Amino acid sequence: MPGCTRLRATWYNTSNRRSTQEESLNSFKTFFLISIMTGLLVLIGHLLNGQLGIIIALVVGILLNGFAYFFSDSMVLSRYRARIVTRQDAPELYTIVENLAQRAGLPMPRVAVVPDQTPNAFATGRNPDHAVVAVTDGILKVLSRPEIEGVLAHELGHVKNRDILIGSLSAVLSQAIMFLSRMAVPRGRRGRSGHPLVVIIAMVLAPIAALILQMAISRSREYMADEFAAKTTGRPDNLASALEKISGRNRQTPMQDAEPSSAHMMIVSPLSGSSWATLFSTHPPIEKRVERLNAMKMQMY
Repeated sequence: MPGCTRLRATWYNTSNRRSTQEESLNSFKTFFLISIMTGLLVLIGHLLNGQLGIIIALVVGILLNGFAYFFSDSMVLSRYRARIVTRQDAPELYTIVENLAQRAGLPMPRVAVVPDQTPNAFATGRNPDHAVVAVTDGILKVLSRPEIEGVLAHELGHVKNRDILIGSLSAVLSQAIMFLSRMAVPRGRRGRSGHPLVVIIAMVLAPIAALILQMAISRSREYMADEFAAKTTGRPDNLASALEKISGRNRQTPMQDAEPSSAHMMIVSPLSGSSWATLFSTHPPIEKRVERLNAMKMQMY
């Protein structure tokens, strides 16, 4: 089928050019949004105590980011009780990750399994040389091998694009803004409250803005990881099928240990139950992601 081969080659070339453009645009957006979050952090510091408050805010931000850079992976793995596995422990899972990593030109990440029956997956670590790819027990039982490959390729896409570091950075900045905003209610020298508008900005608008910016960063990176998985496996439909299954199960039974601070790391939001946190979802709608993947399939074949 030389004609089909040529068409697929044309699709890959066009897709690579488009993805390079989208990646550049997303990188600019991410830098811009993180800059705004840093600006909010500085603003809260200024409201807290003028120039001294700005210094305090920057020091807090630097310390938290440094801590997140070196210890975010161990914290997340511990939070979800994840267990690092070897080839002997989980030969099929380990082999899938190994093959995909080779195909993507990545170092072999550590592989972990989370003892939760709700299907989900995430990647963590500060860079490709210190990455961990984790899946739940549930995902290994619910999905077929091709679907698991699509999910793991998606997570390796986050590793390749360094989304795991960007996600940690945005999450830490968001947490720092919310922490300092609680301290930034201005008081007069005699204990009188400051201007009401300043109080509203410090206590309400800044944390909400931080959450919205974190959502925007995370959503754009999810689309990039989906496309990376589609190109790496050559089967966008497998990831689309996996996303539908995972989303359905998470709506029925959200993950037991799921929390808003790490929800952005999962391939599908683990807060899909009745939690108020779904109002600030860090993931694009599953329907939109599936629609994009199906469109890639049509273009590819």
